[in-house]
Amino acid sequence: MINMDISVTPNYSYIFDFENDFIHQRTRKWMLENWTWVFYYCGIYMLVIFGGQHFMQNRPRFQLRGPLIIWNTLLAMFSIMGAARTAPELLHVLRHYGLFHSVCVPSYIEQDRVCGFWTWLFVLSKLPELGDTIFIVLRKQPLIFLHWYHHITVLIYSWFSYTEYTSSARWFIVMNYCVHSVMYSYYALKAARFNPPRFISMIITSLQLTQMIIGCAINVWANGFLKTHGTQSCNISQRNINLSIAMYFSYFVLFARFFYKAYLSPGGHKSRRMAASLVAQNTAKLSSPISTADANVISSKYVGEDAQAAYIRKAKAQ
Repeated sequence: MINMDISVTPNYSYIFDFENDFIHQRTRKWMLENWTWVFYYCGIYMLVIFGGQHFMQNRPRFQLRGPLIIWNTLLAMFSIMGAARTAPELLHVLRHYGLFHSVCVPSYIEQDRVCGFWTWLFVLSKLPELGDTIFIVLRKQPLIFLHWYHHITVLIYSWFSYTEYTSSARWFIVMNYCVHSVMYSYYALKAARFNPPRFISMIITSLQLTQMIIGCAINVWANGFLKTHGTQSCNISQRNINLSIAMYFSYFVLFARFFYKAYLSPGGHKSRRMAASLVAQNTAKLSSPISTADANVISSKYVGEDAQAAYIRKAKAQ
């Protein structure tokens, strides 16, 4: 028997047994009891990636094409499924209850077992997603600041928000699932040596920028609702809003910087042409060959410096 309030729950065509068996009180209790472990995970992560870089410094790169295809395909499938199971709840709430409910009422966890289950998986998925960095280290690709900064902050913030049942998180979860569906699908195709059109990397960067803008806007609205209606009516803490807007704004600045350099500035156009030329001339001898499109999309996900310029410097050094 499905025990959900249909007034705030979309009409799912099918509910799996594992979704129907989801009990949010149990997961919240477990997350509260274990949430400080994320700091240990982050510490181990930092030791592994930077220790791995040192270990790989004078060793040949690993290809890992097969594992990379499987890894990206699994993450793409997971993200697509997550988007399909959480987006209907957000759209239903916006249509029938409006913006205030979507930002201030955590019915997506407390009253919707389907969305609640996939919300919990979303938080847990941020831990295995740290494995993205292992591929970068073993394949000796550029590891830039925003890569590990992004992974660490999202893991900590997601886990912390779940323990608070942060109501505005439904927006962040749906957006992240949707963007990752496109991004990891693209990575899987590139790893399998398909060649999607180059403009897709620009679309991915645009989607990520849009995600950051909406994230900042949701936090501004949440702050207004919290001050107007109080904590009794809006289930989000001021501390959570401050952390979230700082995180989203820092991402936006770095993504916008990359977008300008990679797609708009004359220097970005020149570096892409030079990268393409170097790929054509040096693929056989480079220890870490990546295509122009690969460089674009890797940079768009983990922006901290111009990855094309980093690639060119590396190529010239060899």
